Amino acid sequence: MTAPELERPAFYALRSGGWRDVVTLLHPPYTAWHLSYIALGAAAAPVLHGDRLAATLGAFFLGVGVCAHALDELHGRPLATGLSDRALVALAAVGLVGAVGIGLAGLVVVSVQLAPLVAAGAFIVLAYNLELFGGRFHGDIWFAVAWGAFPAFTSYWTNALTVRPAGALVTAGCFALSMAQRRLSTRVRELRRRTVSVSGEQRLTDGHVVELTTARLAAPLDAALAATSLAIVLLACAAVVARV
Repeated sequence: MTAPELERPAFYALRSGGWRDVVTLLHPPYTAWHLSYIALGAAAAPVLHGDRLAATLGAFFLGVGVCAHALDELHGRPLATGLSDRALVALAAVGLVGAVGIGLAGLVVVSVQLAPLVAAGAFIVLAYNLELFGGRFHGDIWFAVAWGAFPAFTSYWTNALTVRPAGALVTAGCFALSMAQRRLSTRVRELRRRTVSVSGEQRLTDGHVVELTTARLAAPLDAALAATSLAIVLLACAAVVARV
């Protein structure tokens, strides 16, 4: 059984061309998922500062949603968009400069204690997505640290400027959620982007025989990722609403 039944590189990918490539590049469900960690981190702080939450969301949208994803597409074209290398470099540069700029403003408006987090954020985006240092920062653990634990902790610290048990718990929880996302997405990416063919069948106890295809194997993984991304966003919104 050949794989053309999975024509898109991701369940959220739009038909290639024009503005649709930009939307696909942003990985909407995953970007919303990771921005939700920022909301959860802020909600766990003793005091939730709306302006700090908004700034942190803006910085991570630019850093992760724009810069990181543009660099990822530049490295191997996993989404098969029609965006030129020049456009991707420009998007990455604008995203990184914007994210760091917001961070530097935070040093003045909030506290210079944010400096290590601003520097770490810039390093993570470049080291992870460009696979610097031989890809040492591009594994499962680093994915969960970079896109799960780090956003949650940064948002918590920006609001609290200290570490309490709630901050440690929300950081650990977002790390675990990102590990789960990584395990699911790695497998479904393999099916969608690297699988040439699938063969075999599944025999059930009632005698039914189910033919195995790429679509059948990918469907529950995609469904779990889509449902979880929505659930995380809703929970994050609820957590923030409960604090305001």
